[in-house]
Amino acid sequence: MAAPRVIHTAQALVDAVLEIPALPARGGNVMAESYRRYAGGAVTILLAAARSGAHAVHAGAVGTGPNGDIVRAALAADGVEVSAPPVPDVDTGVCVVLVEPTAERTFVTTLGAERTITPESLQTSEPRPGDLVCVSGYSLLGRTRDPLVAWLTSLPDGVVVVLDPGAALVEVDAAVRDTVLRRTDVWTGNTDEADALAGVRGIREAVQVVAGMLRPDAVTIVRDGPRGCLVREGSEQVFVPGHPRRPVDTNGAGDTHTGVLLAERAAGLSWTEAAARANAAGALKVTRRGPDTAPTRAEIDAFLAGRPA
Repeated sequence: MAAPRVIHTAQALVDAVLEIPALPARGGNVMAESYRRYAGGAVTILLAAARSGAHAVHAGAVGTGPNGDIVRAALAADGVEVSAPPVPDVDTGVCVVLVEPTAERTFVTTLGAERTITPESLQTSEPRPGDLVCVSGYSLLGRTRDPLVAWLTSLPDGVVVVLDPGAALVEVDAAVRDTVLRRTDVWTGNTDEADALAGVRGIREAVQVVAGMLRPDAVTIVRDGPRGCLVREGSEQVFVPGHPRRPVDTNGAGDTHTGVLLAERAAGLSWTEAAARANAAGALKVTRRGPDTAPTRAEIDAFLAGRPA
């Protein structure tokens, strides 16, 4: 039997990354110290999963034009399948990323072909029981919301729905949010996202509230930056320690964590074991510039063994 696949439904974008000394005051100006374009968004999770050995599939929409070409080339380089046909006459959108010396980042995102999905285009990925289908909270806003929810609610039992809430989930219509949460098998986000959804502060308090919104057998994972992450399965929860590192760029760290987490789960590890490797991947990622610099499985092995990655 084939191993489960990692399927992502969200927006693949081009990240236009500018390193700046500081954000300017409103109406002000700042000189960028560097500028580079990367494939980002859902691409980061898919590359991280593929580099840890998963069969990864992008089910979202990719445009026709130079931005879409960047996305397709990045996915193809790591063997990630693109299941849906290109969107004709519309290019993929851009996310402008402003990175400060502290590694903090600020985003401004345009809308393009990546928002053009249908239940039929998503179904080109042909999810089967055991596959891990990743959904972004950002896809539950705007024109992607209705086709995504219609498709999600039609998925057969056994397809594992993984919700990456992002900061957007709390903005989603409550009825839509509840429908998606009821179909969610795995919730994985950071402490700010958990606190916002739960309405309480504190990782242990928030994870309990979030878990109560999901199926009784669902898994809830809350990342706490370099400190690690809390993994809750049913009523059992374990804190998996992280690996603090001096960051140069945090853009894509959470997505790298998610991609490795899902790849290792697809390979047969427990959620706690998968989270330990995802924590190591996130620690490596923040020492590298760009959202497409997720480590390979060999690099994670070397890191955990104490060897230079």
